[in-house]
Amino acid sequence: MRRQYSAAGLAEHELAHDPMAQFGRWFAEAEAAGIHEPNAMVLSTADADGRPSARTVLLKGFDGRGFVFYTNYGSRKGGELAANPHAALLFPWHPIARQVIVTGSVERVGRDETAGYFRTRPHGSQLGAWASEQSRVIASRQVLEQRYAELADRYPEGEGVPVPPFWGGFRLHPEAMEFWQGRQNRLHDRLRYRADPASPTGWTVERLCP
Repeated sequence: MRRQYSAAGLAEHELAHDPMAQFGRWFAEAEAAGIHEPNAMVLSTADADGRPSARTVLLKGFDGRGFVFYTNYGSRKGGELAANPHAALLFPWHPIARQVIVTGSVERVGRDETAGYFRTRPHGSQLGAWASEQSRVIASRQVLEQRYAELADRYPEGEGVPVPPFWGGFRLHPEAMEFWQGRQNRLHDRLRYRADPASPTGWTVERLCP
């Protein structure tokens, strides 16, 4: 199965001065192109022994400090990030033949920021954060739904749901960001920003072979 990519290329002079600005530009273009959930990203982590795992999560914010997502801290990814606070993100925008790959260090966001985001979640999603012991083995779907029903009785619609103490955000601080644009004959454009304290902008741009 092969597809010939015919999109316009990506040249160095077209890049924004820093990678977060470039990401914002591409993210807006992905939205404009009608990409389904352009904030869906593959998060790759590794445990203390270097054994990797990956899953799709949703980006919930980005700015000059990095990329934010939320999860149960007791989940597999939460445990791996506690043991090895480095990760990679992949935004697979296939319909426009683009990818963004981000690597860097990860830390928890503050509880105030977590609480602020939690209050914006739909009521059902707030209850779901309490009901699910994420990544743990569970006896049946019925057990999960029973937990949810009990929580719905305790916190009916319109009543505030407290933020679970075991749930919150992580922020990935980018150390490298690669912008991948598909081209014909598999001669893709790959431009990577790499953190460089000696650079006036704090970043060096490198072109990689496809």
